[in-house]
Amino acid sequence: MIRDTRPGDAADIQAIYEPYVTSTAISFEEHPPDASELERRIAAALVHLVAERDGAVVGFAYAAPFHPRPAYRWSVELSIYLAEDARGLGVGGELLTALIDRARDCGMVNALALIALPNDASVTLFERHGFAQVGELADVGFKLGAWQPVGYWQLALREATIPPPPFPPSAHG
Repeated sequence: MIRDTRPGDAADIQAIYEPYVTSTAISFEEHPPDASELERRIAAALVHLVAERDGAVVGFAYAAPFHPRPAYRWSVELSIYLAEDARGLGVGGELLTALIDRARDCGMVNALALIALPNDASVTLFERHGFAQVGELADVGFKLGAWQPVGYWQLALREATIPPPPFPPSAHG
């Protein structure tokens, strides 16, 4: 089941996200955020969703502003994180489909995914949903004792019209 994230989900999200921060270069954060910081991020996201299986949160996904400058406001960066035991079960695809639909419903024009490379699972997931790689930055993040490249994937959610669609301040509630 995919649903909107609630503030009480922060501890479950923290448990899923922490191993990505501490043990991989998938997230470029160096210290896992605490539950209060995650609650702040949940509130700031345009869309924030969780996946539940048997009543437990097994993944989360969100659409956040791609860049803080106003001209970028119709483009969102999508991120998905899954609990280890939820990988390979289709949960990521369910979250991504719902996230794309919600971002489109909010009037977004572009969805972007920034993927630390190599990451075959994420690349496959996003490409199966229509994203195309539009660039790669070499050696832009240093984590786990090595320089990490980042690939950029993009999906047009709607035609880039002039004028742009009205901008919604939030998709929450």
